[in-house]
Amino acid sequence: MAEATSNNKTSTRPQKIIAGADSFGCALKDTLVSHLRSLNIDVEDLGTSSYYSIAAEVGRRVSSANSSDTRGLVACGTGVGVSIFANKFPGVFAATCLTPDDALNARSINNSNVLAVSGTSTSPDSAIEILNSWLDTPFKSPCPASGSKPWPEDILSFLDNSLSEIPKIGSESQSDPDSTATCAICCLVKNRELNPIDLIPGGSMKILRESPTSAIVRFKAGSVEPAHHHTFGHDLVVLEGKKSVWNLTKKEKYDLVVGDYLFTPAGDVHRVKYYEDTEFFIKWDGKWDMFFDEDLEAAKTAIEKELDSGSS
Repeated sequence: MAEATSNNKTSTRPQKIIAGADSFGCALKDTLVSHLRSLNIDVEDLGTSSYYSIAAEVGRRVSSANSSDTRGLVACGTGVGVSIFANKFPGVFAATCLTPDDALNARSINNSNVLAVSGTSTSPDSAIEILNSWLDTPFKSPCPASGSKPWPEDILSFLDNSLSEIPKIGSESQSDPDSTATCAICCLVKNRELNPIDLIPGGSMKILRESPTSAIVRFKAGSVEPAHHHTFGHDLVVLEGKKSVWNLTKKEKYDLVVGDYLFTPAGDVHRVKYYEDTEFFIKWDGKWDMFFDEDLEAAKTAIEKELDSGSS
């Protein structure tokens, strides 16, 4: 589609788009990135990775920017998976849009700042039309949901209030006496429940501080972390158990037991094996993220081969 020339439309467009996709959405993402650049919009293309890793990275960067001038674009097979993981970051409102009407409604009602598209069900021409609608639609503007008419005053008031009310959802209740506790160690003693790490079987984690992120992490005996890397370096101290860390970037192996400390620099690819139920404290230099460089089965095979060769 031709670039919109209306000053009003142009003024609603972000100055920068952070884009990424998985292998099923890569071709469509590349088409949309080219279109964005033809509109003189700055694009930071993060390339291709697993749908959850790339969407999380786009979401993290949009969240960190915390500006209406920076939005995100993510693509996978359905457009749903990338939307789920981009939305895990504060201030990110990712919407899967399969039609231009979806995009109009998402911008008008939800103030969407990350567009998620389907690489398997949306043609390039349709995707460009969806993207243009999403770029050129201001928050609270007329849209299909409003009958393409201006919203009435009570709805406008509701939409305005939503901007301050939505961020409160999921936060601790102010009526909870424990919500005033600020000491991470005190909180940990009161509640040792850890949340499962969905990406790695056998792992669980309790975030103690958001940014820079610190956490208590626990893995069951026999668990394996596939080779992965982080945007930020991290320090860890083993509190109980036994583990080995293979730093594949440096070609070094570290056997860690209770009390041992290890620092892994940003970007270093490493895999981990847990021999016992293990718990450790970890602190990243920035926000937590995780980018996998192999799958779980490949990691298990590599570790078994390494351990077998060491015992022979």
